[in-house]
Amino acid sequence: MADALFGTWKLCSSEGFDEYMQKLGVGFATRKAGGMVKPNVIISKNGDQYCLKTESTFTTTEITFKLDEVFDETTADNRKTKTTVTCDNGALIQHQKWDDKETTIRREVKDGKLVVTCTMGETKCVRIYEKV
Repeated sequence: MADALFGTWKLCSSEGFDEYMQKLGVGFATRKAGGMVKPNVIISKNGDQYCLKTESTFTTTEITFKLDEVFDETTADNRKTKTTVTCDNGALIQHQKWDDKETTIRREVKDGKLVVTCTMGETKCVRIYEKV
């Protein structure tokens, strides 16, 4: 995995996030609150364990995982998923499955920015973070 991903990142732009959350089944009030916050994402590694922490005034979530291993995740919107994180050409690919549904979250560094692309079916969201 590319070392460029490691560090603390602050959200600076977001497109399609409300539509993506709606597709996930997130309720109206939670979508509105979630759409207003500007979270920090902290990506780190300790040995073969990776940590992905998202901090905001709304909520903080943290997952610790090994690449290519399925684990149980409780998401910020309280979905219980079976999640796998893989690495592809320096990008972290997080794949969540729950209730016969699935979504993919791709994190990669482009032009010094962390680009997070969330996809569920035809619905796509792109969030851009700058390094703190």
